[in-house]
Amino acid sequence: MKNMLALIAVCLAALMSGLEISSVPVISPVLEQQLHASFRELQWVMNAYTLACTTVLMATGTLADRFGRRRVFMIAIAAFGLTSLLCGLAGSVGWLIVGRFLQGLSGGAMLTCLIAILATQFPEGRARSRAFAAWGITFGLGLGFGPIVGALLVAWFSWQWVFLVHVFIAVVTLLLAAKNVVESRDAQAQKLDLAGLLTLSLTVMGATYLITQGSSLGWQSAYAWGILLLTAVSGLAFIRIERRHPHPMFDFSVFRIRRFSGALMGSVGMNFSFWPLMIYLPIWYQSGQGYGNVETGLALLAYTLPTLLMPPLGEKLTARYGAEKTIPLGLFAIAVGFMLMYLAVALQLSLLPGALIAGAALGLTNTPVTNTTTGSVPGDRAGMASGIDISARLITLAVNIALMGSLLVAGINASLRRTLPEVGDAAALAERIAGGAVVALPQGVASRALADGFSGLLLYGAVGVAALALASTLLFSWRVNKLNSSGQSPQDEARPIRSTACEDNAAG
Repeated sequence: MKNMLALIAVCLAALMSGLEISSVPVISPVLEQQLHASFRELQWVMNAYTLACTTVLMATGTLADRFGRRRVFMIAIAAFGLTSLLCGLAGSVGWLIVGRFLQGLSGGAMLTCLIAILATQFPEGRARSRAFAAWGITFGLGLGFGPIVGALLVAWFSWQWVFLVHVFIAVVTLLLAAKNVVESRDAQAQKLDLAGLLTLSLTVMGATYLITQGSSLGWQSAYAWGILLLTAVSGLAFIRIERRHPHPMFDFSVFRIRRFSGALMGSVGMNFSFWPLMIYLPIWYQSGQGYGNVETGLALLAYTLPTLLMPPLGEKLTARYGAEKTIPLGLFAIAVGFMLMYLAVALQLSLLPGALIAGAALGLTNTPVTNTTTGSVPGDRAGMASGIDISARLITLAVNIALMGSLLVAGINASLRRTLPEVGDAAALAERIAGGAVVALPQGVASRALADGFSGLLLYGAVGVAALALASTLLFSWRVNKLNSSGQSPQDEARPIRSTACEDNAAG
C-alpha cells in the first residue's frame, strides 16, 4: 500500500508536468485580450518555463542524490504549488512571466526527482517496469488532454484556473509523498557542476533573447552585439569546462557512440517542429478559423492524442526493425505531416490529416529515442545520457519557440506589405495579428496574412525535421554493424570515455 500511494504521488506530479506544458498555449489569445500581452510577451510566457526547466534539470539530480530525493521532491512540489498560485494571481503579463520562470524551476526539479524516486522505491523487475509505465501513461495523458483541459477551464471559469488547479493537486501530492515516499541518497554523489550549469544557461538564454528581441533591439546595435558576444563566449566556455571537468554534466565523448548521436537527433527533431508548433496552433484555430476556446481544445486533441496511442506500435517496430530505422522513419513522417499542414493552409483545407500524421509519428518515435539514448551507453552513464536527452529536447524547444514566432511575424509582415503597401507600421500590426489580436483591416487581409505567416512556419518545421531525419539516418548507418553490446564501435572503445556518476538515478 505504501508503494502504491507513493506511485500515486509520483503520477500526480507527472500529471501536473504534462498539463502545464500543453494546457497553457490554449490561453494565449485570452492573455492577449485580457492582459494586453504583446506577441513577444506571449512567447516568453512559454519560454520562461522551458528555460527554467533546462536550467535546473541537470543540477537537481546531483542535489537530490546528496541531500535526499524525497526531501528535494517535496520542496519542488511545494514550490510548484506556490508558483502556480503566483501565476494564477498575476495581474500583469510581466508578473506572469516571472511566475512562469519560477514555476519552471520547480517543475524541472520535480520531474527529475520523480524519476529518481521510481528507480529507488520500486525493486528492479516487474514492479519497477509497472511503476515507470504508470508514470509514462500519466505524463502522456497530461500532455495529450492538456489542450482540452485548459480550454474547458477558460470556458467554465477563467484563464487563471489553468494555473490555480495545480495548487490543489500539489497539496494532495505533498500529503501523499510526505508519508509514503521513502528517503534515499547516494553516498558517492559528486559535487554540482556549477560553472557548466551557469555557462549553459547563459548560452541558451542569450540565444533565445536574441531571436525574440533582436529585431526590436536592432541587429546593428551595440546592445545586440554585446549579447551575441556574451552568448558565444558562454557557449565556448561551457564546452571547455565540460571537457575538463572530472564529473561533467555533458561528457562530449559520448557523442562518439553513433547510436546515441543518432537517437539524439530524434530528441532534437521532435522538439524542432512538433512541440513548438503547439504554442501557435491555438492562434491559427482561433484567429484564422474563428474557433472558440473549447473548439480549439478539441481540434488540438487531433494533434496530441495520437502521441498517446502509438508508442506500443513504436516499441514493436523497434523490436523488429531496430531503432536505426524506426527513429529516422518517425522523423520523416513528422515532416510529411508538416508538409500536409503546409498544403492545407495554402489551399484553405483542414489541418486534420497532417496533424494526425505528425502526432502519430511522434508517438512512434518518442519511446525508441528515450530507450536508445540511455541504452546505447554503459550502465553507469545512463543518468547522464538521460540528462543530455532531456536537455536537448528542452533547449531545442526553447530556441524553436522563439524561431517559429519570428518566422510567423516575418511572414505576416511580408504579406501585409504586399497587400497593403500604404500600411504604416506593418511590423507592429504583424505582431498583433500573430498574438491573436483582432485588427481593423480590409476584409480578409488579416486572415490572409496569418495564413502566409503559418505557411512559412510549417515549411520551416517540415524542412528542418526532414534534415534531422537524414542526419539521424547517417549517424545510425555509419558503422552500425560494428557496434558491440554496449553501443560502442571498436574505435569508440579504443578511445576510453571518462567515467562519471552524474545523475545515475535519474535514468530510471
